[in-house]
Amino acid sequence: MTVVLRILLWRTLAIITLALGIIGLLLPIMPTVPFLLVAAWAGGKGWPVLEAKLLAHPTYGPQIIAWRRYGVIKRRPKVIASVMMSGSAIMLAFSPAPLWLKGLVIGIMATVAVWMWLRPEQQPPDSGSDA
Repeated sequence: MTVVLRILLWRTLAIITLALGIIGLLLPIMPTVPFLLVAAWAGGKGWPVLEAKLLAHPTYGPQIIAWRRYGVIKRRPKVIASVMMSGSAIMLAFSPAPLWLKGLVIGIMATVAVWMWLRPEQQPPDSGSDA
């Protein structure tokens, strides 16, 4: 794979996930920060200027930096994600989907919820205030 093609693929991923993050700003049912995390990551691979702009953003930059350095997910997003996944699981349980599919999807959501709640909610106290 040529360097130009590789950069183009990283930039495409960054643009798509950035667009999804912007849509998440407008739609309450769609997250913003996870898409911005991916956009910053992809930008770091093929578009350093975009990555720098995301990291410098006054609202989302500190969240991206805290995630990168310490794996931090603040409590409010955890609660929102948990409520949304619970609502989705309830709707799915009453849907006509096959039982195996219901179990698989609900199991994946439960696994993600447990993983998410095991993430720290704040950066370590000795880490300074740069994130």
